[in-house]
Amino acid sequence: MRLLHMPKHPALRVGIGAVLWLALSATAQAQSGSAPPASAPAAAAPAGNAKAGQTLMTAGVPPAVAACTSCHGQNAEGAGAFPPLTGSGAAYLRAQLDAFADGSRANPIMAPIAKGLNPQQRADVSAYLASLPSGIARPATPPSGAKPGDAGAWLAQRGRMGDGVPACASCHGPGGEGVGEHFPAIAHLSAAYMQEQVEAWKAGKRGPGPLGLMSGIAKKLSSDDVKAVAAYYASRAK
Repeated sequence: MRLLHMPKHPALRVGIGAVLWLALSATAQAQSGSAPPASAPAAAAPAGNAKAGQTLMTAGVPPAVAACTSCHGQNAEGAGAFPPLTGSGAAYLRAQLDAFADGSRANPIMAPIAKGLNPQQRADVSAYLASLPSGIARPATPPSGAKPGDAGAWLAQRGRMGDGVPACASCHGPGGEGVGEHFPAIAHLSAAYMQEQVEAWKAGKRGPGPLGLMSGIAKKLSSDDVKAVAAYYASRAK
């Protein structure tokens, strides 16, 4: 089977990838005879105030909510088992805090913190975090030349379409730097954290994410796949 030729421009590749996956999702639903669930109209999210968010990040809301810096690092760059928070859009970050708060994303550490913030505060801290640099450089030209034997590069650049696994780059950017408001940066995540999230999607402890893709993709990723992708991005950061 011949692979489709994809345009070289990163934005076009991301857009075509998103359209392709929407089409595949619709086809799968039609074959299964099920229709997508109706979505209730979402309440308008409050606009975030980055200056107020900076205060929340560094001071928290004593005594119930600790400062973000106490776990995630002074510049939200990540520390130990706590992931970096930079490189993602405010809408994505706010959605994660809302999910921790309402229980749709399970996490014993983040749930009480998110619940301790009101919707405006969650929007504020998300706006500030989204303004911080991630340190992930967007490549001038998309990486190419992945070989089948290099599992991490192959999955990141080309995916495994026979199994329904798209390239990481098709949604998260050619350098894993994140795209737009809803697709987060992944290039700076550790293999352990990536694996933890994959297991959460498999167990239904995380929502499916943008375009409803990640729950299905996670079920098709092995621990070796996750380690390979994390190692690929780590090697490019050096």
